[in-house]
Amino acid sequence: MAKSSAALDGDAARDAADGTPEPADGNREPADPAADAPAGRDRTMRGAALLATLVALPITLLVAVLAFNKISPETSTATPTPSATTVGAQATTPVEMAAPALAARPATVCRALLSQLPDRIRDRAQRPVTAGPEQNAAYGDPALTVACGGTEPTFPSTDEVWTVNRVCWHLAEQEDAAVLTTVDRETPITVRVPRSYEQPLQWVPTISSAIVETVPSGGAIPSGCQR
Repeated sequence: MAKSSAALDGDAARDAADGTPEPADGNREPADPAADAPAGRDRTMRGAALLATLVALPITLLVAVLAFNKISPETSTATPTPSATTVGAQATTPVEMAAPALAARPATVCRALLSQLPDRIRDRAQRPVTAGPEQNAAYGDPALTVACGGTEPTFPSTDEVWTVNRVCWHLAEQEDAAVLTTVDRETPITVRVPRSYEQPLQWVPTISSAIVETVPSGGAIPSGCQR
């Protein structure tokens, strides 16, 4: 059934009012909200999202670094403790010692002994001597000295003698040192241990070992040394 001219005129008037053509069947589709949104709004939303990402990334990295440092083992910066056996700097100047003339046999024995003495006695390093390096040696500061050759010591028969590493020693106490002399060797060896070193017999084991290797037994061996 055809519309009346009045109805057509009313439709045209509505078209003119909102500027939207009237569909032929008279039914309008609902408006698309996205079509009506400004194009700048999309750009603003994308920019805000990008900015949020850029801000969040450094924070995430910082949190990760802090967490790693917290669980990582700490690097030790402690200064190593010096060894308990370390001694301070000692004098290296020559130690004054006498060098009496020796007969051929004792001189040969003494040279053999000196060649076998160690570079150190306990923690005391060897030092040069003023005379007779082929028969004398010195260690530490104050100096512990080793003298090869000389005369047999004389002492009362009641004195004690001490065997250290198969070498028999007589111990004589002096004001500034303990003097140990062998009493069972063909060539006597005398060791002076400064009083400050204490327990003098503990300083001769390495010397005794060198004596056993180089100085033959001999002389009138005291009964306390006989094995």
